[in-house]
Amino acid sequence: MTDSIWRRFLDQTVDSLLPEMVRVRRHLHMYPEVSGAEWQTTEFLRRELAELDCQIRVGPDGRGLIVDQNRQTAGPRVALRADIDGLPIGDQKNVEYRSRINGVMHACGHDAHSAILYGTLRALHQLQQLKVMPASLCWRGIFQPAEESNEGALEMIQAGAVDEVSAVLSLHVDPSRPFGRIGVREGVFTAACDEINIRIQGRGGHAARPHESIDPVAAAAQLISSIYLFVPRSVDSQDPVVITFGQIQGGNSANAIPSQVLVRGTLRTLGGSVREHAKRHIKQLASGLEQAAGTRIEIEFLPGPESVVNCVDLCRLIRQAGHELLGPANVDELTRPSMGGEDFAHYGSKSPICMFRLGCAGDGHPLHSPLFDIDERSLALGAKLLCRAAILWACQHCS
Repeated sequence: MTDSIWRRFLDQTVDSLLPEMVRVRRHLHMYPEVSGAEWQTTEFLRRELAELDCQIRVGPDGRGLIVDQNRQTAGPRVALRADIDGLPIGDQKNVEYRSRINGVMHACGHDAHSAILYGTLRALHQLQQLKVMPASLCWRGIFQPAEESNEGALEMIQAGAVDEVSAVLSLHVDPSRPFGRIGVREGVFTAACDEINIRIQGRGGHAARPHESIDPVAAAAQLISSIYLFVPRSVDSQDPVVITFGQIQGGNSANAIPSQVLVRGTLRTLGGSVREHAKRHIKQLASGLEQAAGTRIEIEFLPGPESVVNCVDLCRLIRQAGHELLGPANVDELTRPSMGGEDFAHYGSKSPICMFRLGCAGDGHPLHSPLFDIDERSLALGAKLLCRAAILWACQHCS
């Protein structure tokens, strides 16, 4: 089997599957489920994949799927991973496949990831049925829940998703890149993330007489401002530190000072000493303000995912697949890691991993926007790239 023949079969097969991939993606987009509640999403994907001659295991608590090709030969196995959970964001798009679930949507492209993996597994299965594979490829599909809560990868690992797996590949849609371009990077690919929970305890009272109270709202405002200003300026400017507070809760009335304020946010670094330095500095700022304002401030750091660290050899396979399919000019070498977090990093503790960025720019709206959408042609492109990378990996590792 020559290289040109299997590649032609592959591209033709994926192109023929694009309408099905679009259908799957739009169904998932209309019926999203948040992290920890992906039961209907799991059952839908299970039904869609049931016709394949595969072994399908449902993940813990009935969420997520582990899909294995029925092995005919012994040898190493490559896993391909997609995430399936949505976000608690209301969909504001005016499209026929707009989310039907109030306050929930696929704003991070996990519906696209799932549809791409669905098409990838179907294409690999068809190529194996046609006996046009250039090597004995053993594959596994992982449809992972709860990526957004940093729980799903750990749950799936515990359930055996990467047992007997020698490599794990994945992708993430990227609305900053147009269709037809991808981004690759060897080594550190994403940031390490920590959730910050701050509880500020004061003494409530009447808004007209703040001197009789200890105002936790004023303390919260000062603390957030101080952290934003002073923590990034306390580290080397070449070591990125991103701190964002996304939630403030306190009080029930406009004319009453509450007794307590809760503040939640994230700390994102590229790990190492900068991460621990930033945590210490946040605590120091809180301690100083605690004394000045007379409040009691409690800070809790909840560890999120570590950095995704792409295996150099796997990244070369993704790059090769991109060069073959798109041409070198459309494969962007990412000079810096993303400061976003990804629980795909957890698989790296068990096996070499690699993730790449798939250009999908739709209407110009970013990830986590209530208007986020994709160019659906990227579904076929993502499947072709994952298929190629898996087959190239098999050519190197399987007899």
